[in-house]
Amino acid sequence: MPAQKPVTPDAPNTKDLGSSQAQAQENFQKVTDLMGKGQQMMMEFWTKEHTAPPMLTDPMGFMSTWQKAWTAMLSDPAKLVEMQQRYMSDAMALWQSFLSPETEKPAIKDKRFANAAWAETPAFDFLRQSYLLTASHFMEAAHSLDGLEPAEKAKAQFIIKQYVDAMSPSNFAMTNPEVLKATAETGGANLLKGLEHLLGDLQTGRMKMTDENAFEVGRNVAITPGKVVFQNRVFQLIQYAPTTETVFETPLVIFPPWINKFYILDLTAEKSFIRWAVEQGITVFVASWKNADASIADATVDTYVEEGILAAVNAVREICGTPSAHTIGYCVAGTTLAAAMAVLESRGEAANIATGTFFTAQVDFEDAGELKFFVDDPSVETMDKMTEDKPVLDGRFMATTFNLLRSNDLIWNYVVNNYMLGKDYFPFDLLYWNSDATNVPARWHQQYIKEMYRENLLVKPGGMNVCGVPIDLKTVKTPMYIQGGKEDHIAPARSAFKLTKAFTNETRFVLAGSGHIAGVVNPPSAKKYQHWIGDSAAANLDAFVAGATEHKGSWWPDWLAWLTPRSGPQVKPRVPGKGPYKAIEDAPGAYVKERI
Repeated sequence: MPAQKPVTPDAPNTKDLGSSQAQAQENFQKVTDLMGKGQQMMMEFWTKEHTAPPMLTDPMGFMSTWQKAWTAMLSDPAKLVEMQQRYMSDAMALWQSFLSPETEKPAIKDKRFANAAWAETPAFDFLRQSYLLTASHFMEAAHSLDGLEPAEKAKAQFIIKQYVDAMSPSNFAMTNPEVLKATAETGGANLLKGLEHLLGDLQTGRMKMTDENAFEVGRNVAITPGKVVFQNRVFQLIQYAPTTETVFETPLVIFPPWINKFYILDLTAEKSFIRWAVEQGITVFVASWKNADASIADATVDTYVEEGILAAVNAVREICGTPSAHTIGYCVAGTTLAAAMAVLESRGEAANIATGTFFTAQVDFEDAGELKFFVDDPSVETMDKMTEDKPVLDGRFMATTFNLLRSNDLIWNYVVNNYMLGKDYFPFDLLYWNSDATNVPARWHQQYIKEMYRENLLVKPGGMNVCGVPIDLKTVKTPMYIQGGKEDHIAPARSAFKLTKAFTNETRFVLAGSGHIAGVVNPPSAKKYQHWIGDSAAANLDAFVAGATEHKGSWWPDWLAWLTPRSGPQVKPRVPGKGPYKAIEDAPGAYVKERI
């Protein structure tokens, strides 16, 4: 038998070898360049001057609550063991399902894991399902905590939810297959672009959510024609140009919240509540609040009632020559509008306001939702420290607070897209408005937090003094239209419904689909969402919902049908600047263009 020739590997193809070495060298050079650019960007950032935020230990008292929750959990060892056993059983079942390919996998509806990359590799599929399983058990444990006061327990649940959301594998580059795939495809350019976004956001002190260069107030948002016809240190009053041959006699003045810009009600022609109301034959005015600075550092609730709401109502009545005006108060402005009505009642001037409409507003803060977690003692102390030598509270602080209430949508979504995937900013008018934060007078904000949110004094007869008057909302007899949002996370519908019990005259409550913004800004032409109409005299929201009838689309026509019979006859249109108050400048005015 002849000896076998030894098997030797084929000689390498020198051409292929050279190509591989060249590719490796090219990839190494790319990585080196990216690292160099990243270091350069970091150096440029840190050599610039930045105002360091105050170093505060546990500013919201979250760690204290976390410790109390952990102590409560450990106080019942048998219950803890039972929860651990259930978790281990569910985790083992999940593992076995992956070992058995024929087992039908559950559908994943969580949009954080909707990208196909999560399902392409079993390891990442198992990772996301393991996380979702663990998260559900964490939240189950949070809802079963014993030995805590109800408020403390609710805060613990909120904190645990924040922790669970933050620990999602989608939020980390090495455990997010979509990020890994993008990094491989771009040679890491996505991470470099993300670093650029991150440093830019650190410099401005806020997370950018949209292409802000795509929008300009007065050019493609806040574009309904009108004139500024009055102004003081607190607000500019905008009167909008009529578009109908006649208008209703009684005008309307809108008070948006001063913690945001008014143009949420005038985003675009298609979405604008203001433009739509003008097209219905209503003479519309809006208060454009001052972006707070030292000039209104002394402002309190008295300032926003007397120099704000009542000054605007009087100017509107004089301009239109009418005994009264309709009013709308949105969110915190609705709270203040209610106090202003009580002041007018005490002065014998209640007839100055024909009707009051409330968009997602509160006067009874007992059921004020998750925002109450930010008004307890540690939070108030933090705001006191932040503003002890400043006339205003930075609007970016409040914007972050609101974003925390929907952290997956308004924080972590952008961490992934902006910082890890390095995606270009998408132009979106609503997000531009959401990013256009406003400062508020620190003194007034603290008064609002302490006296209304914490102590709930506004709803207590004589609990608060406003403009020298003990406030009693039960004295207010003005007809009221009250709108709440079914999914509102800022002014919960349960809390908004309580306005029907705060006054003594006619009220009409309408529950709108969606939340604090989309539930309000829902034009009929969009044919979106729905609303419910029922018995406004029901004992509570649950009773209202039980007997309510669902109607498709916007609630705006229902409001119009309620308002117009109370609006007097048709009269000639009022042209802004042609009456007793001359035009100061074109809408949207200067105040709304002031940015932080």
